[in-house]
Amino acid sequence: MRLENRTQLDMLREDCVRRRNAETRRILVCGGTGCLAGGSQQIFEKMKELTAAYCGNHDIQVEFGEEIAHTGVKKSGCHGFCEMGPLVRIEPFNYLYLKTNLEDCEEIFQTSVLAGKPVERLMYKQDDKVYQTEEEIPFYARQTRLVLKNCGHIDAEHIEEALAVGDYQSFEKALFEMPPEEVIRIISDSNLRGRGGAGFPTGRKWTQVAGQKEKTRYVVCNGDEGDPGAFMDRSVMEGDPHRMIEGMMIAAYAVQAKEGYIYVRAEYPLAVKRLEIAIEQAEHLGLLGDNILGTDFSFHLHINRGAGAFVCGEGSALTASIEGKRGMPRVKPPRTVEQGLFGKPTVLNNVETYANVPMIIKNGADWYKSIGLATSPGTKAFALTGNVNNTGLIEVPMGITLREIIYDIGGGIKDGKKFKAVQIGGPSGGCLTEDDLDCSMDFDSLKKIGAMIGSGGLVVMDDSTCMVEVARFFMNFTQRESCGKCVPCREGTKRMLEIMERIVHGEGQMSDLDELRELADMIENTALCGLGKGAPKPVISALNGFGDEFREHIEEKRCRTHVCQDLLTYKINPDKCKGCSKCARNCPADAITGELKHPYVIDAMKCLKCGACMEGCPFGAIYQE
Repeated sequence: MRLENRTQLDMLREDCVRRRNAETRRILVCGGTGCLAGGSQQIFEKMKELTAAYCGNHDIQVEFGEEIAHTGVKKSGCHGFCEMGPLVRIEPFNYLYLKTNLEDCEEIFQTSVLAGKPVERLMYKQDDKVYQTEEEIPFYARQTRLVLKNCGHIDAEHIEEALAVGDYQSFEKALFEMPPEEVIRIISDSNLRGRGGAGFPTGRKWTQVAGQKEKTRYVVCNGDEGDPGAFMDRSVMEGDPHRMIEGMMIAAYAVQAKEGYIYVRAEYPLAVKRLEIAIEQAEHLGLLGDNILGTDFSFHLHINRGAGAFVCGEGSALTASIEGKRGMPRVKPPRTVEQGLFGKPTVLNNVETYANVPMIIKNGADWYKSIGLATSPGTKAFALTGNVNNTGLIEVPMGITLREIIYDIGGGIKDGKKFKAVQIGGPSGGCLTEDDLDCSMDFDSLKKIGAMIGSGGLVVMDDSTCMVEVARFFMNFTQRESCGKCVPCREGTKRMLEIMERIVHGEGQMSDLDELRELADMIENTALCGLGKGAPKPVISALNGFGDEFREHIEEKRCRTHVCQDLLTYKINPDKCKGCSKCARNCPADAITGELKHPYVIDAMKCLKCGACMEGCPFGAIYQE
């Protein structure tokens, strides 16, 4: 059915709401990438089977995925609490079951779906308290989920679910009640800043595109998301694709573009699949295509799969990739707003930015600015990973402190260890230390201390982490991902990596530290694109915050965390050694000698540092130094 006018859309939305409300029980099985990897598809099938059997016994007709009388079984998007998956939510009670197995389905169905009672053994527990509902769990209770509001609560593969929770209302409002100039004004007044990294004002970008003499314009979504450990955009595309699409449609109407492209990495097959389904369903209803809802506005949306090049997160490299060229940045100006895709003015924002647009149009600029900070309003989604108790996808107001994220939402450091650092913003970001725990998490505050939000990755590290190795890891990543177009990035990152490799292998010199800073300064000031300019940040921020570790690696040939294998020395405690000879028999290099029933010794020159002796010692006599 193609919708020909606004009235038909409103009628369809009302019908979708009615059908959703008719489901007195809703079983939401997480269908995000993480939970699917943990077996949630089998749980989903089992819940369908149980529901069908129950409904069949009670003469209730079941039609899965669209309308189920009384009981709905839905495959939702990511709930965010990824390490606790597979997750199952039961509504209207809002019970959230963690680490669910196939064997738990029968009990959940009988106890919660039919009887409305909780299965407490599968619920979140902390300090001897059981949290029955999802909203009560500290991980969720301290978040402000606006962009992620529907992720985990709707079936992302059915547009009827999206319509029932309000998707496309804002586009309808803009299309029928607002001229394009007013849409841009509201976005500008809201001070929405791009969530892809640099925080450029979205309204200013749209204004620049709308003001170009060239009337052929494009709207492009950056869904590449190449930072290690980041999966915010993926979760939106998987869990609520229509919200992002609606934001792109509003942008297209605002700048009068007729074509749009979503650039998403091929490593996100589920996101691609759900985007394809969403676009097809929107086209079927007439929400995408020619003469949308009977107006003279037309907009067509296409998907381009990227090959996973990190540099294609940069605007000009991304548009070149869509055009079929090698993904490499170009010299600017002209900028993307002037000559972007196919040489035409282009609005280029990331997934999260577009997902913010509909609620701003619906609720107004003042409402949006009431959340977060005046200079950085709204919320930001972060992928919280690493040595923290609660890992997963979170959404918090701009201006929240790092301490609140790690300890209130993340539940503190794992195993009672001490906090050491956070890598923020991926390879182009920086390293925050204990001194930064109370820093405001917003674009401007982080910039002042030499870091950046980036796409939103947060990797928490405890005191067992070697910061020299962390810096080497990120430099290795950026060096491998350099497109090679400009000399500063291509050669400079290679030289920095070589120095870092020498240091972690115990071959560094104190002069290397000065050379790292000189190379970093050169790269930051002369690299062609933002990704190149940010490449040295992990090394320099680690050097600034943990210079003593670098010096220990160089001067003492010692890694205090015992991470860098080439700096380890294996020794035998003679007071604990019983002379059993097991270590000597296990040593592949014949580096251990001694007599039975007498303490053995390790020849450091022969030792391969494989650790076989320490693992096999029954008396714990072997240790690392």
